[in-house]
Amino acid sequence: MTVAEWTILRELFGVEAVAPGRLADGLGLTHGAISKLADRLIDKGLVAKREHHSDGRTHSLFLTSDGETLVPRLAAIADQHDADFFESFSDEERETMERLLRRLVERRALRPMPGPQ
Repeated sequence: MTVAEWTILRELFGVEAVAPGRLADGLGLTHGAISKLADRLIDKGLVAKREHHSDGRTHSLFLTSDGETLVPRLAAIADQHDADFFESFSDEERETMERLLRRLVERRALRPMPGPQ
C-alpha cells in the first residue's frame, strides 16, 4: 500500500461514491494519476467503479467491502505508528508542533491530507 493509495482509500471512506475528477481536484492530483491509482486499487479488490445512471461515459469510485474493512485497520496502524514515533514529545510539544505545521500549510496554501482533522 503506497501513501497515494492510502490517501485515495481515506478519501473514499464513509462516502457512497466519488467521481474521479472530484478526487483529482480535491487532492491536487492529475486525472491521469487518479486513474492509475484507481486501477491499482481496483486490481487489489479495494475499490470499484460505478457507471453514472444516465451517462455511461462517466463513472464514480467507491470502496468495496474489503476496502471498507481495511481502512479502519490501516488507520489504527498509522495512529499507533504516530504515537510511537512522537512519544518522546510532551503533550505541549506535540501541540506546538501541530500548530506550527498547520500554520505552514495555511501560509503556503498547501492542501491538507484527507481524513480526520
